[in-house]
Amino acid sequence: MKSTYHSEYLKLQSVFINPVENAFVSQTKLDADWKRLNYLEQPNFNKAIEEYEAFEALFLKSEIRVHHFPFHNSVKIDAIYCRDASIATDFGMILCNMGKVGRKNEPALQRQVYTDHQIPILGEIKSPGTLEGGDVAWLDEKTLAVGHTYRTNEEGIRQLKSLLEPKGISILVAELPHYKGKEDVFHLMSILSPVDKNLAVVYSPLMPIKFRNELIQRSFQLIEVPDDELESMGCNVLALAPRQCVMVDGNKLTQKRLEAAGCSVAVFTGEEISIKGGGGPTCLTRPMLRSN
Repeated sequence: MKSTYHSEYLKLQSVFINPVENAFVSQTKLDADWKRLNYLEQPNFNKAIEEYEAFEALFLKSEIRVHHFPFHNSVKIDAIYCRDASIATDFGMILCNMGKVGRKNEPALQRQVYTDHQIPILGEIKSPGTLEGGDVAWLDEKTLAVGHTYRTNEEGIRQLKSLLEPKGISILVAELPHYKGKEDVFHLMSILSPVDKNLAVVYSPLMPIKFRNELIQRSFQLIEVPDDELESMGCNVLALAPRQCVMVDGNKLTQKRLEAAGCSVAVFTGEEISIKGGGGPTCLTRPMLRSN
């Protein structure tokens, strides 16, 4: 059995998550933070706990090792979307530098957790470079796609290349559009979720032509998300194993298209923990080791 961190779809062995109690902390903290962090609506703390327990149970049911990021008063409620603060590689973790100012302390917290778990650090993205993990996705073990967005700038991409290209990793840049502007959460993984070697969930209307053509040239079958399921996290799909998917409940047409492509789909209610904050199951997790 071969194990790697360079995959979005192989059988997941371990994952870091940040539970509601550690990220949202309390209704009082949610009340104070949600508007200034540009959440769509105010989350309900008690309902969020219920949703998150059901979400975490999907990993435990699949016998995936689950590790929790701890509470720390230096980070805000966005820390629940723990993918964004780091990138997992076979050479060690890359600590990001957040494009959203309110999230600037998250990489340092993750650094301490990785150190405590004896997980090596390959490097970090430093100012003026910015890079967020939601803009990064492995297409195969040697190819890492990265979105150039308002959260991930050219200098951040340059530093990412300097860390990985000497190790034989190709960095494929997707130039993403303005869409809703600087304050919106719009990552590469808002419009791309690989769920198998040759299968990806996409939202083509916001996908660069060059990047979409590259996926097709790499023999990816594209599962197209309809317009009315983009904002409800229809394109944000997490693979626990090849074609074994987790997604937010309610995206019926995308789910149907996945199932028609031979996928099994588990859903969770994500109104409080996903939709209101703009982060689906890939955002809620920092996947680590996978194996085939």
